[in-house]
Amino acid sequence: MASACSASGRSLTDVELVAITKNNPAEVVAELVDLGQLHFGENRDQEASPKSVRLAELRPQSQAIWHFVGQLQSNKVKSVLKYARVIHSIDRESLVSELAKQLPKFEGNFSGFVELNLTNDEGRGGVLPENLAPLAESVLQLPNFELLGVMAVAGLGMDPAAEFEKVLIASGKLQELAPKATKLSIGMSEDFELAISMGATHIRVGSAITGPRPLNP
Repeated sequence: MASACSASGRSLTDVELVAITKNNPAEVVAELVDLGQLHFGENRDQEASPKSVRLAELRPQSQAIWHFVGQLQSNKVKSVLKYARVIHSIDRESLVSELAKQLPKFEGNFSGFVELNLTNDEGRGGVLPENLAPLAESVLQLPNFELLGVMAVAGLGMDPAAEFEKVLIASGKLQELAPKATKLSIGMSEDFELAISMGATHIRVGSAITGPRPLNP
C-alpha cells in the first residue's frame, strides 16, 4: 500500500485497508487487531454475526469496525446493523427501504456505498451505472446514514484498469448529485495497487493478508 501510494503521489492515510476475514476465525481477526488493523470486512451475516461477538470477547477493548461487503438480503439487514457500521453493497430499492425501516432502531451513525454492476449480467449484485442516480437519491434520504460513494468489483477476465475507469465515470456523475460522496471502494488482493493509483479510498484485501482461505472454516 505504501509503495502504491508513493508511486501515485498519494498519502497512505488517504486509503483505508479493509481486511476481508471471511472463512477465518475470530482468533485471526484478534491477531490482526493486535497488529493495529481496525477495519474488517465480511460477506455473510451467518458467519460475521457470531464472529463479531467472539472478537468482542477476545479483545473487549478493541475499536474494530466491521464492514459488510457481500450482497445483502433484506431479511438480514437488522442482524447486520447490530455489528456493521459500513455497508459496501447497497444495490436496489428494496434494500434501501429495509434500511430506512431498521436504521432508526439503532444508535449512532452508519455509512456505505452504492454497489455498481460493471457487467451485462443483471443477475449479478450491483446497480447498472445508468440506474445509479435514482438509487443514490433514495440512499441520501436514509436516517443516520452517510453515502460515501461507489463500490465495484472488476469483472472476471476483464482489464481492471478499464473496469475502474467505468467506476470513476460513475463516481463523477454521483458527485453531481451528492458532492460529498467522493469515496471509491475498489481494489482487492489482485489489483489493489492499480486501484490505489486510480484513486481508491477503500481497498478490500483478504488472501494477500491472511493467506489462502481454509476450505472448511
